[in-house]
Amino acid sequence: MIFHYSPGEEWKLRRMVKNLGIQLENEGKNIVFLSMEELLWDSLKAIEQNNPIEGYHAVVELEKDSCFLEAQDQVITYFSDNDCCPLVEQIANRLEGLDPGNTIVFLIHVAAMAPDLYQVHVLLDKLEGKTMVPIILFYPGSLDGITGLRFMDMRDRDPMGNYRVEIL
Repeated sequence: MIFHYSPGEEWKLRRMVKNLGIQLENEGKNIVFLSMEELLWDSLKAIEQNNPIEGYHAVVELEKDSCFLEAQDQVITYFSDNDCCPLVEQIANRLEGLDPGNTIVFLIHVAAMAPDLYQVHVLLDKLEGKTMVPIILFYPGSLDGITGLRFMDMRDRDPMGNYRVEIL
């Protein structure tokens, strides 16, 4: 499930999501918060563990030596490579062993993926079948039509989507 919201409401949404989690826990649900921001950084560190000349420190050095845009392009390259990027596996591993009947995952801080680090619809497609635990992805952007979402309300970009999930 995707819950979309205006990117300008990020801090308000964070408070609301935290309170919703508390309410659901008080009703006996197990709520797991997964931060895309943390997952992205952890993925860069995992890339570096597999190849010490790649990953987190390589991106930091590239930004120092060149510029932010080159570093961002390198991160996009990492996350575009299915063999290199452990992002989906990290999420699946964190959900392993959780009871899908009693657990709800809140996938938060998705704005960390802006503008092109990793397409949200690609992430959802790759997660399909990897877990039975329900996931609510909190999406900063606007709905365009029935299934199109415009990430971060970027008006100069086409709405993306191949979303086979409910969008609220």
